[in-house]
Amino acid sequence: MTAIATDRDVRKLTGRIGAEIIGVDPAAELDAETVEFLNQALLEHKALVFRGVPLTDKQQERFAARFGELTTAHPTVASAPGAPRVLPVDSEKGVANHWHTDVTFVQAPPKATTLSSKVVPPHGGETLIANTGAAYRDLPEPLRLLADSLWAIHTNDYDYAQPEESLDEQTRQNREEFTSLAFRTAHPVVRVHPESGEKGLYLGGFAQRLVGLSVSESRDLIRLFQSYVSRPENVVRVAWEPDQLVIFDNRITQHYAIDNYDRLPRQLHRVTVAGDVPVGLTGERSRVIEGDASHYTG
Repeated sequence: MTAIATDRDVRKLTGRIGAEIIGVDPAAELDAETVEFLNQALLEHKALVFRGVPLTDKQQERFAARFGELTTAHPTVASAPGAPRVLPVDSEKGVANHWHTDVTFVQAPPKATTLSSKVVPPHGGETLIANTGAAYRDLPEPLRLLADSLWAIHTNDYDYAQPEESLDEQTRQNREEFTSLAFRTAHPVVRVHPESGEKGLYLGGFAQRLVGLSVSESRDLIRLFQSYVSRPENVVRVAWEPDQLVIFDNRITQHYAIDNYDRLPRQLHRVTVAGDVPVGLTGERSRVIEGDASHYTG
């Protein structure tokens, strides 16, 4: 039976990003009106939180699929057993203590990411999510004009979370898996959102160099732009609870999983919605430099 939400509500979590959704059960078979309500809420608030919603992997997949076709779990990392579209985000396989947008090293990164809590530590382990549209609007005009003109090369082949010399054997194996196929893609630093038309900084940890600039010049500018993304007023801090679901718009956010839980068990399941190829201010589309991700994006 299709569930029609009659008492649904949106409660803002901060002024610039994040809202809790009340009165919608993600496990239900949602009607088209409710799906449109959620999509509009996602466009406006960038990240949505649902509390007290235990989900099986199949239910999470069904919910995510209301927003579009699904990707496979990851271009290089193995999926959950028997669930090719589900990626376990497990503390036992390492931490991503780093600002990033999911899978920007491919030409068509995900439209949206859903995360469902499975094991939650008794303290810490929050996820920070940042509004990159607000970050772009915060830029002084000279920096905004500079960002408008730049492209960045995103790659999975680098020290994503930890430097090489600090890796233990398990983390080294995880990195080898993560980089088992090399990907490099050029994206505009300012992406035009395909639904809202909003402009946002499109960078994050996979952006390693700016086209036409040296590595050192690139790092300085990327660090400067990133400082606007991570401003506290542009960030919502999601504290994980049992049976919690979060969905965020991967086209205009970055996120950061904080390593502050004493390496206690923490596991989320991730399902991502396939996205389109980013477009810059001139209408130029992102381009592949290295790597074929057709097995991931379909």
